[in-house]
Amino acid sequence: MSEKLKAVLAAIACVFFWGFSFVSSKIALGAFPPMTLGLFRFAMAVGFLFIIKRRLVPNEKLDKRDIPLLVFSGLAGDTFYFFCENNGLYLLPASEAAIITASIPVLTLFVDKLTKKAGKTGFRRWFGAAVSMAGVWLVAQVSFSMSGSITGYLYLAGSALCWVVYSFLTRPLFERGRSNIYVVFWQCTAGLAGFLPFALFEKPVWQAVNAAVILHTVFLGVFCSALAYLFYARAIKTLGVSAAAVFINFIPVITVVSGIFVLHEWLAPLQWLGAAVTLAGVCLVMIHAK
Repeated sequence: MSEKLKAVLAAIACVFFWGFSFVSSKIALGAFPPMTLGLFRFAMAVGFLFIIKRRLVPNEKLDKRDIPLLVFSGLAGDTFYFFCENNGLYLLPASEAAIITASIPVLTLFVDKLTKKAGKTGFRRWFGAAVSMAGVWLVAQVSFSMSGSITGYLYLAGSALCWVVYSFLTRPLFERGRSNIYVVFWQCTAGLAGFLPFALFEKPVWQAVNAAVILHTVFLGVFCSALAYLFYARAIKTLGVSAAAVFINFIPVITVVSGIFVLHEWLAPLQWLGAAVTLAGVCLVMIHAK
């Protein structure tokens, strides 16, 4: 199996986790406020990643030259991303929240072009990103309502910007030859520290904590944070920032599908069409990715 195929499979796996994470976060936010949930989520992630790091790269020490990039990428992709996403999920349904992620690939391509790291960005890559974004709108437009919270949309737009910043701050670390586990472990550690001052001022609804909330929080910590960030780091390292970002357009599709089983919501025919359009756009970008 080629490295590119492994990276594609890793990107698909992490996007599946993140697609389900909107439903899990919505459930967990019934008991934990946004930054407290983030604190618990990344505490589990750091503990899990520490065990993996000790087994895979026990001799890989923190390089002082990497600290600024690790800290700022961890704060952008963990702390501030989830500050925006979790607060947005407080105000919006999961499917409407997930739609904002459609802006990430287009924003990433734009910034990639500005930084002149992507080389020549072909028309078909731009077209593929636009097609996949249009597919996401088809998937979510059935439940999308302009009467929803404008504040919620602003929070989620902020999360998209944070993710783009995270992606571009992560790339130089791989250019220095750092391993995936090294980068993700120290980023999550920085992100965890960033949650602490925010969580201190929040009051969890402890009486609402039950088995379902605990299970969803564990899923968020181990699968959606530790494993998914590892997989996405591999995708960035092998495919590049822009190509890896296009897979994010699968997230709203998965969120809506998971709603069928968890929230007992069913897809309309137009949403199935949107899922197919999203897949086509992602494939178009990947075929022409260098």
